[in-house]
Amino acid sequence: MVKNNWDLIDLRVLCAVARRSSFTGAAVDLGISVAYVTKRIAQLERVLGTALFLRTTRRVSITAQGETVYSWARKVLEAAEELDQAVASSRDSPVGTLKLSTSHRLGSGHIAPILGLLRQQHPGLEIWLELVDRRVDLIAEGFDLDIRIGEVQEPHLVALKIASSARVLCAAPDYLARRGRPASLAELARHDCLLFRDRDRPFGVLRLEGPHGPEAVTVSGPMGSNQSDPIHQWALHGLGIALFSQWDAAQALRTGALERVLPQYQQPADIYAVMPTRSTDSAKLQVCLGFLREQLRAGPHALELDGPVAQPGA
Repeated sequence: MVKNNWDLIDLRVLCAVARRSSFTGAAVDLGISVAYVTKRIAQLERVLGTALFLRTTRRVSITAQGETVYSWARKVLEAAEELDQAVASSRDSPVGTLKLSTSHRLGSGHIAPILGLLRQQHPGLEIWLELVDRRVDLIAEGFDLDIRIGEVQEPHLVALKIASSARVLCAAPDYLARRGRPASLAELARHDCLLFRDRDRPFGVLRLEGPHGPEAVTVSGPMGSNQSDPIHQWALHGLGIALFSQWDAAQALRTGALERVLPQYQQPADIYAVMPTRSTDSAKLQVCLGFLREQLRAGPHALELDGPVAQPGA
């Protein structure tokens, strides 16, 4: 009988290298040195008697045998984590690693502080949060959960709505004083619109719900970004009209720094927790979901979902 002289750490290192296609990237993710990553992979290759990765000066590529080992390694690690969760559930104290993703604005202002509170209540959890204004591939990138704004199209994912919201058109008072206030959706085409490519939305096309149902308008403007923070800064400085989540614009609307534009129009933008099908029974994930839902609705870092929706002169 062959004795497999490898440890779970070897499988974790293997999976990290496979996901990042980089020894350096894997070391960063795991919080260990590149030398240690190299050592564990070399040891695993010796034990298994096969090359798992092809190394070049620019990239690390997984071999066919490496793909097979990677597939089994993920199953073994998932089984080990389920064992941890089963033991922890009997103590009502979830343990294990949670890897989450969400957008910059939602993440920095709400999700990150809420996860801090979650970690205080459940010290057995290890939490990794990535803030990205793009759609992540949960399975390929190894995420347990994505907190996403807008509908979920992928059939292999499970989506749970955790809050209802909408996006609204906003601009600074000085922009509206200088350029005028559009009276119809079509007039947006003659204004400077601050363009934000939010994950998979078409660039330069706004689809909104109005008095006559769904409508679309093609807009343009001299400034755009794939990050949300610059759009907010430019809008506050009077550089154009932008589409913001209601909860994200609530404070600026309340203080008058921004005003609603065409308040009869909005874009559905509910907030969903998205996860792979295999994760739905995870005890630690269920604890995290319940906590996020509760805190986003009523906690100290809750979303302002019922803020002002119209401004004088709108």
